[in-house]
Amino acid sequence: MSWLELFRGALDSLLERRSRSILTVLGLLIGIAAVILTVGLGEGAQAQVGSAISALGTNMLIVTPGSVSTAGVSGGLGSASTLTLADASALSNATDCPQISQVAPVSQHTASLAAGTNTWTAPVVGTTPSYLAIRDRQVVLGQPFTAGEVQAQAHVALIGTEVVQNLFPSSRTIGRTITINGVPFSVTGELNPAGSSANANEDNLVIIPISVAESLFGSRGPYAQSLSQILLSATGPTTMSAAYQEADSLLLELHQLPTPAAADFTITPQTSLLATASSVSKTMTVLLGGIAAIALLVGGIGVMNIMLVSVSERVQEIGLRKALGATPGVILRQFLIEASLLGLGGGVLGVGLGVGGSLLVPSLLHAPIVISLPAVVGAVVVAVGIGLCFGVYPAARAARLSPIEALRSA
Repeated sequence: MSWLELFRGALDSLLERRSRSILTVLGLLIGIAAVILTVGLGEGAQAQVGSAISALGTNMLIVTPGSVSTAGVSGGLGSASTLTLADASALSNATDCPQISQVAPVSQHTASLAAGTNTWTAPVVGTTPSYLAIRDRQVVLGQPFTAGEVQAQAHVALIGTEVVQNLFPSSRTIGRTITINGVPFSVTGELNPAGSSANANEDNLVIIPISVAESLFGSRGPYAQSLSQILLSATGPTTMSAAYQEADSLLLELHQLPTPAAADFTITPQTSLLATASSVSKTMTVLLGGIAAIALLVGGIGVMNIMLVSVSERVQEIGLRKALGATPGVILRQFLIEASLLGLGGGVLGVGLGVGGSLLVPSLLHAPIVISLPAVVGAVVVAVGIGLCFGVYPAARAARLSPIEALRSA
């Protein structure tokens, strides 16, 4: 028999038992769709995390204070006041740190905001004009404050889109006045929308000169000029390591620390944040993909079960065909084609369900799904492979039937 005749015979057999075939395809369909959606969710999460971390800035290094211990209990990184404006000033010296292009000291606090009768609470960042360049933020309306305004301790502010929506829902913002903890500031610019990063809402933000932040939030004593963090920008992607070494060596010297192990600060490269987040996302993708693969395994067992039942029901047909000259190879091929068609049907319909789900699920879970062409093609190939693998035993069993025993049992 030709392959075309075998294909027609296999298709007619499946259509003759269409209810059973549909149920078998349904098992594979669900498994394939689950794999596509879970892998798509994982890849979407990786892309979202990568985009969020990249949005933090380019070639960035984040210097954070160390930790303090109270009664033997560590307060965690950032709980000490070990970074000062003097540190930031020293890091901006091109002679000592030639691979560091820009430095932005950051003093961040949460404050109460008000504009007329509207009130809101948001993080207030005291910094310098370099902050916008390092963090890759733009002022879409108005203008940023200048180094001269930092020197003059001008009460000016840049506000994020969420602050705009809550304080000025239906009116212009530039030139208007907001109060921060009761102190008036003039709004000079609106920041571009940036969404949420790994641990903060970048649109719920107010930026003011760091000189004003010191008087607004500063405390008396040796840490009156303490910083929440210092942001550094390397001169390029290839100089990140050199910029890291320069900052580390200089801060150890400034803080009079003998060894790196005694450091009271931490320097985190942006690439480290991205690698860590991507690793977590990949682990979750593998875990979810493994769970979905179990559904595929169940679907494959369903294919084998249906094919075994089909062999049992068609013993007389197999015996008659063998008596008329059909070889075991022909019988084997026909049953394998039937199993492959079941796998192909489940794969194609599963891909359709998975792609359709990728359009619906993001609106329900508020999470992106990335569907790639290799994943779709691979899903179909896997489905056909499952049909073949789980169809081998029933097909071999049918091929081994003796025509005399088959006709007698009928």
